[in-house]
Amino acid sequence: MAQTKSKGSINRLIDADKTDPRRQAALETALANVERQYGKGSAMRLGDRPMQDVEVIPTGSLALDTALGIGGVPRGRIVEVYGPESSGKTTLALHIVANAQK
Repeated sequence: MAQTKSKGSINRLIDADKTDPRRQAALETALANVERQYGKGSAMRLGDRPMQDVEVIPTGSLALDTALGIGGVPRGRIVEVYGPESSGKTTLALHIVANAQK
């Protein structure tokens, strides 16, 4: 029978890989190359973004607000919503309008 690794041992392997100094050095080098080529702020680690105080309108979907990173769509800016037919673009727009009117 094949042996399977438990979730705990897999998590330990992943955590050990994150603390590997060679991996960290390679990641820092890659990020430095991207910033040098494309400009500062073009690549960042999740959670390392500078906090901006932007007024937002919630979308009505907590998951989408979280994914957008600021809690909704920015107030006073142009936002493009696109996708295939029947994917909820109009519903999303109407929820945003309703939240803007509150």
